[in-house]
Amino acid sequence: MELQEKRPVATFTHVDRDVFLRDVCPQRRPAVLRGVCLGPCLEKWTTEYLRQRGGDKEVKIHVSTVPQMDFLHKNFVYKTLPFNEFMKRVSETKHSDFFLCEDESYYLRSLGEDVRKEPADLSRQFPDLADDFHIPHFFEPGQFFSSVFRISSCGLQLWTHYDVMDNLLAQVTGRKRVVLYSPQDALHLYLSGDKSEVLDIDAPDLKRFPDFVKAKRYECVLEPGDLLFIPALWFHNTSALQFGVGVNVFWRHLPGDSYDKKDPYGNKDPVAATRALQALERALHTLDELPADYRDFYGRRMIQRIQKRTSCDGLSDTEGL
Repeated sequence: MELQEKRPVATFTHVDRDVFLRDVCPQRRPAVLRGVCLGPCLEKWTTEYLRQRGGDKEVKIHVSTVPQMDFLHKNFVYKTLPFNEFMKRVSETKHSDFFLCEDESYYLRSLGEDVRKEPADLSRQFPDLADDFHIPHFFEPGQFFSSVFRISSCGLQLWTHYDVMDNLLAQVTGRKRVVLYSPQDALHLYLSGDKSEVLDIDAPDLKRFPDFVKAKRYECVLEPGDLLFIPALWFHNTSALQFGVGVNVFWRHLPGDSYDKKDPYGNKDPVAATRALQALERALHTLDELPADYRDFYGRRMIQRIQKRTSCDGLSDTEGL
């Protein structure tokens, strides 16, 4: 069976708040946004400038002997480095100082001061750099959730996952490939929690994951200055084509009480969804009290009712991306 056809992501130029709220966000589809003012970071954020302004603040980083990081099987270790030393190493391809091997890969996903309670915020963790980056005013200030530094070695690939909040991925330096899959293709992605078990999306093991080829693949390459709008629940997988620096901005597009208040990352399922999944588990345990043929019969009826109640046919047509 052929691998997935690559479908382009729609591109919009000279997007302002009105265009985003009228033409982009309501479609609930990814979009590359060009011509949005991101501030002086595009000119200023050289490696040396970032080392100097970021200083010796300690950051927790992912380090791996291979560029394809796997969160489910943890093929990386967490280490701590001063930010200026991290910037030196992450921009190199061979390291004179290293933890695991001389060609190890690095990834920083910045965290809040209290990592268990506080979302990342560039203005708090990196105040001397935050003024260089202008967050697009595409949402109300009260909806803001986090602004996250994402800095990765050349070649680094991150696992496929979804987030529960709308977000903008701003590529400031370097080039990055992003592959996306619709929420309607979730059943083809072999999920474990919010992550796909299919690590190598370019050469998947089709004996283990035969239905993966049914998922529609959308792909784009972000250049410096590009923004990628990633609607909530869209799966995404990123590969750094060059050493690069980006900022990921998340906001609450649902009412505030929809989200888990103890979630500093923005990736826990909404409160109502969590309750529904827990209720489903209880229902399945109840079915276990029945003989196998009865479980099968009533399980099929449950599936039918769930599909009838939750199916959203209008979202399944993503051909127009």
